[in-house]
Amino acid sequence: QVQLVESGGESVQVGGSLRLSCAVSGRTLSDYAMGWFRQAPGKERDFVAAITYNGAITRYADSVKGRFTISRDNAKNTVWLQMNSLKPEDTAVYYCAADRSRYFISTTPNEYDYWGQGTQVTVSS
Repeated sequence: QVQLVESGGESVQVGGSLRLSCAVSGRTLSDYAMGWFRQAPGKERDFVAAITYNGAITRYADSVKGRFTISRDNAKNTVWLQMNSLKPEDTAVYYCAADRSRYFISTTPNEYDYWGQGTQVTVSS
């Protein structure tokens, strides 16, 4: 059983930065491609960023490109999402997810096999 635990979410001001972490246990992190998604109240869960099992390829939503960076350390079983230049529209619950398709980056939530419980990010002006 794979477990994902997100942390690092908090309230920040516009223009600030946060670093979210996703700790993976139960299986080797290198078995999975990993993704970050977010969900604002009353909205669907949206793709944010994803990374292949070895970190060679990353993909970002247009809304975060140039501001967010996804990274991973398989030896530490951890994935990060560095978020800079935060905007109010970045406010959401952020989820990390694991996909057994190691080489393929999906932007669709249904393609991911395991999910964390989420961490709240609030950006205020």
